[in-house]
Amino acid sequence: MDDIAAVSAPPAQRRIVSLLPSATEILCALGCTERLVGVTHECDFPDAARVKPQLTSSALPQLASSAEIDRHVRASVHAGSSLYALDAAALERLAPDLIVTQELCAVCAVSYEIVARAAKQLRGDPRIVSLEPSSLDDVYANIVTLGDLTGTAAAATGLVTELRERATRLERALAGRPKPRALVLEWSDPPMSGGHWTPGLIELAGGTAVLGNPGANSQTLEWTAIAAADPDVIVVAPCGYGIDAALAAAAQLESNAVWRSLRAVQTGRAFVLDGNAYLNRPGPRLIDTAEFLATAFHGEAFGAAREHAAALVRLAVSC
Repeated sequence: MDDIAAVSAPPAQRRIVSLLPSATEILCALGCTERLVGVTHECDFPDAARVKPQLTSSALPQLASSAEIDRHVRASVHAGSSLYALDAAALERLAPDLIVTQELCAVCAVSYEIVARAAKQLRGDPRIVSLEPSSLDDVYANIVTLGDLTGTAAAATGLVTELRERATRLERALAGRPKPRALVLEWSDPPMSGGHWTPGLIELAGGTAVLGNPGANSQTLEWTAIAAADPDVIVVAPCGYGIDAALAAAAQLESNAVWRSLRAVQTGRAFVLDGNAYLNRPGPRLIDTAEFLATAFHGEAFGAAREHAAALVRLAVSC
């Protein structure tokens, strides 16, 4: 793997392929949209990314339930199969000299191993950089790294400063308020709690993380453990699901007696969030995510929640 701590290159000679939606967002925010020659099929933000050549496809079944997707993922991982296909021929035609990828999660994006194998067939010697954020601070560091790589260090510094200032404003707005015990589910069937940066975002949003796994992978939970914790607030934000799919997944929970009995569900403090756009994507919109969480926790719209209210939906009180 490349050493991402000490990299720089002439920006005019960079043809960039981003195999990570969060990296695509960062690169576009740094002014590199025109130099971005290839992306994944999941790179849907900003709009300019949607028209770039797509180099990946998914092996996940279409229109499957959360439980069916989970079984498919576990079987594929156990068998050593990839959940994503990479178009190596298209990658070769694009002739990138910078490829941004990841090793953090085999479920979330094409694996580093597949990318490295395809890159060996390319002419020239493209630089491969793997981003592995486990916290909000890691995301800031990734922005700086991509700024160094693309000759946009000033823009990167400015973006990180802006994000830190927004985080500070949110912290000040929430100072002194009660901290509700909050559970964020990154999958619904089986239930999985948020890991990596999610517990930190909960804290930034003025809550106390329940059953989280900071700095590490999401973990599968037993419903008995969720019942014992009985959080004040629950946010369902399934990985890779937009708001409509997330609402459908939450609706399936209504058949679960434990879910219906939870205090957050009974008191109308259970929410659904567009996880694909916000919580699950470690880029600039993680600060938006903190603002959405703060809105759910404290009953007052903050920042992004005022501008994009449809991305956070309060569930009806369970009978």
